Parts: sequence; C-alpha cells; structure tokens
Amino acid sequence: MFKTLSSSGTSGQPSRIFLDRENAALQSKVLVRIMQHWLGKQRLPLLIADHAGVMADRQSFSARAAGIQGFSFLGRDPCHALKADMSCDLPALLAFVERYQDQPLLIFGFTYMVWQYLLPALEAHDIQLPQAILLHGGGWKKLQALAVDNPAFKARLGGRAIQRVHNYYGLVEQTGSVFVECEQGHLHAPLFADVLVRDPLRGRLCERGETGALQLFSVLPSSYPGHVLLTEDLGQLLGEDDCPCGRKGRYFRVLGRIAQAEKRGCSDAY
Repeated sequence: MFKTLSSSGTSGQPSRIFLDRENAALQSKVLVRIMQHWLGKQRLPLLIADHAGVMADRQSFSARAAGIQGFSFLGRDPCHALKADMSCDLPALLAFVERYQDQPLLIFGFTYMVWQYLLPALEAHDIQLPQAILLHGGGWKKLQALAVDNPAFKARLGGRAIQRVHNYYGLVEQTGSVFVECEQGHLHAPLFADVLVRDPLRGRLCERGETGALQLFSVLPSSYPGHVLLTEDLGQLLGEDDCPCGRKGRYFRVLGRIAQAEKRGCSDAY
C-alpha cells in the first residue's frame, strides 16, 4: 500500500481507501485527462483557496488534501491564498495577482471556502480576475444554510469578473473520476465513470427527472472495491447524449443529502 485516503465524515467511522502506486497513478492520470477537456492542456498558474498545512501528512490524506493534490497537477506555480487560521495570506495573494492578473489562471477551492474566505479577500482589495477559471466542489450544504445557491454563488464571482466557473462532483471513494458542470449547469459523466439514479426505498431505477439516490460507477479502482457505490446523495438524471452544451453521455443534477444522512463533504468537515 502506497497511501491511505480518508473520507470527510464529521461523525461515525470515515471511509478509508487504500491505494497502491498503480491505482494512485491511474487516478492522477485520469483526473488530468478529464480536466484537460474543460481547461485545455496548458498548465495555468494555480491559486488554491486553502492553506499549505492541509498537505502535511503525505501518507494518510484527508479528502480535502487529496482534492488539492489531485488538482494541483493541473496548474503551476501554486499559491495558497489562506493561512492555517483561514485568514487571508495577503502578501502571497497580492504577489500572485501581480504576476498573473493579466493572463489565464486557475483557481481551485472547496465551494464553502471560496465563498467564506477567498471572495471576501478579493472584494476587500478590489481584485478583478477576468481571465480566471474557477474550479470548485463540495460544501454546498453549508452554503444552503446561508441561503446561497449556485446562481447567487456565480453572481458574486461575477463581481470579481470571474465568469468561467465549473462546479464538480466526486467522492474520495472514487478519486480521479469526477463529474464536471457544463455551461448549462449540468454535471456530466466522463468517459471513465457513469451515473444512475435509484429509488432509495425500492432499489428500482428512476426515470429521467425523478429524484433518487445517486449510484456512481468508476473503472479506476484496482486496490480497493470502489467500482460501484450507492451514495447518500439525492439527484436527478436529466438526460443522455442530448445536453444543449453538445457533450455526450449522461448528465444530472445533485439535490443534496438524504434526510438525516451524515454530512461528509470536505468543507462540511472543516
């Protein structure tokens, strides 16, 4: 075994995913392949809405650390915008912006942390990033408690001139095979993964537009049993091969957790 990943459950027993080197390498390769479709092949300067200390334990990663490491392969010259107490590392942020403000750059962070910590820093110093691409995921449950939905989230980003925004959905149990939001606001299954929706009480497959539990498939696991997972997330299958964005495959939306299910998102655990 090369590395152990732990899910972000806030109570109970977290999932522990045991990776050998082959499985870990495959996850990284596939994540890069998936994201190149959305971001292009050029590695962009990377601004991370978190602090460097999250990566301290290189052998046993949390889901939060695994996400940061995985998406770090997509960028270059990474800058952590926050300190360990989640306050803004202003000198680092301003130096990064001065170097790269006028060229394409990538921002990565968990949804709640972008909203709660990075955006206030950008607003306080009137930083505009018109060529930035924001990639974010997890933490919607905390924002729902603040009455923040996806349109409101994107509207606030627009105030910083950030127009290219991609939400993604994924699990530490299937690290590497993520579902990315298109321009229509739909999450798409990549070539390496798929999704079905099941009635959580009867187990039958749900029809298009019917709400049920998301069942996720991935071809990546080889050192642990993670090919088919029935999640505790509610969602709807919206269609297949007919999204207005032109991309093929199944596309869907996530509606939130099943009632009384344990909170397990990366930002929620923070």
